[in-house]
Amino acid sequence: MTTLFSPLQAGALTLPNRILMAPLTRTRAEAEHVPGALMATHYAQRASAGLLIAEATMAMEGTSAFWKEPGIYSEAQIAGWRQVTDAVHAAGGRIALQIWHAGRAAHPLLNDGRVPVSSSAVAIANDQVHTPQGKQPYTVPRALADDEIPAIVAGFAQAARNAQAAGFDAVEVHGANGYLLDQFLRDGVNTRDGAYGGPIENRARLLLEVLDAVIGVWGSDRVGLRLSPLNSYNDMIDSDPIGLITWLARRLNGYDLAYLHLMRGDFFGKQHGDVVTPVRAHYTGVLVGNMGYTPAEAAAAVAAGMLDAVAFGTSFLANPDLPARIAAGAELNAPNPATFYTPGPEGYIDYPSMEAAEAI
Repeated sequence: MTTLFSPLQAGALTLPNRILMAPLTRTRAEAEHVPGALMATHYAQRASAGLLIAEATMAMEGTSAFWKEPGIYSEAQIAGWRQVTDAVHAAGGRIALQIWHAGRAAHPLLNDGRVPVSSSAVAIANDQVHTPQGKQPYTVPRALADDEIPAIVAGFAQAARNAQAAGFDAVEVHGANGYLLDQFLRDGVNTRDGAYGGPIENRARLLLEVLDAVIGVWGSDRVGLRLSPLNSYNDMIDSDPIGLITWLARRLNGYDLAYLHLMRGDFFGKQHGDVVTPVRAHYTGVLVGNMGYTPAEAAAAVAAGMLDAVAFGTSFLANPDLPARIAAGAELNAPNPATFYTPGPEGYIDYPSMEAAEAI
């Protein structure tokens, strides 16, 4: 029987287990969005994951949505990430970088006054963004013109090259959670006409062009993709999420990706449905599930063949040795949401391992 501790071949990646670490924004980057020693320690502590998927990282300058998130567009950022990847590899781990464009979730106060861009001129409603001037409402983005889109694709390709220079083992394209690629995918935001609007095949065009460009750098067997067809985070919705993800599952078979990373639910419970079953029915590649899985549920899904692996978020945040804890049936540390986005080591590198807890 396949278990969470069975090895997994995900494209060119040989994973020793099927317990992955999901990408988690933690806003611990240093000045100019440069990763530092603190981030290197955090990821190295969690190197026993089958694969670490590093947090959403700006593919290009001027797209900040979280103030102190990392980037991968400058030489200093590449050097900072090299410190992280070296630490993870020294600890025996494997790490992928999630490359990301925030789109309308960016804010002028975080980007030297630059107006954010999106598929359409529709702002995020009923939420605010943290800025140096306190919490502020989101601004109305500027709809990208068709002739501007090649520069976005080129930006992702350059980010992919920079991730190679930084020593990553793979990259994950962020097509989820209401950021730019998702803003084109879902019809609740994408109201445009033309080559990038209307039917699914047009709304998916930017995502597929980005995948083509990133694969051109890395090869398909070191590229993953994250999707969230139900998640309403960042004021997102789609009129037919099951139809959208079914179409994508079939279309993505032609890409021979390392893995498809599927978020199964909605943070806010606005949209409901089973997206895992149609993806498993139509997608022939490695499928990684994410969002609220307990170790027992994850083990059952893998054993049944519904998923090939599971990415854990907050439980990996609070348990640097999560695979060992799951194997031992040990109690898990509880995460502290009050320190998810605060600066410094607290709630970031001070969660105890089993050995440390037993020594107390």
